[in-house]
Amino acid sequence: MPHLSNATSSASANLLRRFSLLAATVTFFYLSFTFTMPVTITPVPHACISAAPLPMSILRCLSSHPVTLRHHLPRRRFASLAAVRQDTTIWTPTPISSIENAAESLFDIRIDLSNSPDLAASHTVPGQYLQLRLPDVEKPSFLAIASPPALAASSGTFEFLVKSVAGSTAELLCGLKKGDVVELGQVMGNGFNIDKINPPEDYPTVLIFATGSGISPIRSLIESGFGADKRFDVRLYYGARNLRRMAYQDRFKEWESSGVKIVPVLSQPDDSWTGESGYVQGAFARAKQIHSPEGNGVVLCGQRQMIEEVTSILVADGVSSEKILLNF
Repeated sequence: MPHLSNATSSASANLLRRFSLLAATVTFFYLSFTFTMPVTITPVPHACISAAPLPMSILRCLSSHPVTLRHHLPRRRFASLAAVRQDTTIWTPTPISSIENAAESLFDIRIDLSNSPDLAASHTVPGQYLQLRLPDVEKPSFLAIASPPALAASSGTFEFLVKSVAGSTAELLCGLKKGDVVELGQVMGNGFNIDKINPPEDYPTVLIFATGSGISPIRSLIESGFGADKRFDVRLYYGARNLRRMAYQDRFKEWESSGVKIVPVLSQPDDSWTGESGYVQGAFARAKQIHSPEGNGVVLCGQRQMIEEVTSILVADGVSSEKILLNF
């Protein structure tokens, strides 16, 4: 009997080892299948993701040898644009040489560039603009350069027409005084590509439209000279709320002597006003006088609605959209 007992014990031990090996093999293939098969996961905040439960027969065999399961799910890293974007603007400290009232809520600001000749020389085309930043003020302002490029080259000066808007960087700028230092970024933009409406004999009509402080780069264009005196019809439709809000009136005679006819348009005129009223697009629609659409050039700067409506009128009358110039 002892011999039979030993044989029985040996057989039992063999059977247990075989069963354990079989259980381990089944578990291995089960886990391999479970973790390699494609799984569609619906993202749920703070949700736990686990594999399907193992059969009880296998769990019993593994109860004394627990297995730690780990899911290696890919992690997505998100970074905001603000975090990765780098400010590549080169800022040049420059002093203010003067600040004067140009009209109601509008200021003529001159910046001294005598110590920054490279910056002054980079203004080459009317209609270009730059960023202006104040010390301790994070948000800069984009400003069109009102003076012609020749002024920067000859006297080292940039001039800007700035509208003071409550709570803005522009309001702080208009409150500064001579000698205060501001920072200027690089000159940007292609400006008004006048080559598209040259030579003057091929484009005898040039229609210019400006509203509010949008007259700023238009001044740069007119005073740079674009052959206005060699063209048959050059008109500037300049819109403002009233005469008190219309800048550069002291320059009108000079502009007209260069060949530009000024058509002031007031949206809220005084009772004594006898000129054009309403909006510039309305004043132009009433006048029209487009002699030859293919010989028309157009320059626009100001409110978006005005730009869109004037463009629509002109294109409908046959003016090529390629001959309608913007400075941005």
